[in-house]
Amino acid sequence: MKKVFFSLMMAAVATCATGSAFAQSEPVQVVDGAKIEFEKMVHDYGSIEYGANGQCTFDFKNTGNAPLIISNAKGSCGCTVPSWPKEPIAPGATATITVKYDTKRPGAINKSVTITSNAVDEPTAVLRIKGNVGPKPAEETLTPVDNSGPTNN
Repeated sequence: MKKVFFSLMMAAVATCATGSAFAQSEPVQVVDGAKIEFEKMVHDYGSIEYGANGQCTFDFKNTGNAPLIISNAKGSCGCTVPSWPKEPIAPGATATITVKYDTKRPGAINKSVTITSNAVDEPTAVLRIKGNVGPKPAEETLTPVDNSGPTNN
């Protein structure tokens, strides 16, 4: 009888010890909310002609489990103008942010666009554009027409 009682006692202690080991393990955390994932964070125009189309796009996906809302997109200067979807982006859906750069400014391009959203993983994202705008084309010089000569009427 003592052996049975001792065996039961040891089994109970072993069960309690095992249960407390599981109770101390870290719980798995699931983060609920919108998440934003861009296909690219930088657009490189390379060498672009003066006055060329300076528009580029940044595609992204809401990889979260709640609607993604972009509340603002702001260029680092007036020459960099973003446009973004104003309606919520559903979980799993994709959308596009368009950036228009004024290419009537010769020289290096190194600008940013700051995106503000409700994304739990990255509420503030910074997109970049870079490249080089070629020189302004030389203006053609027009030769004045001399209208002071005799006329044949």
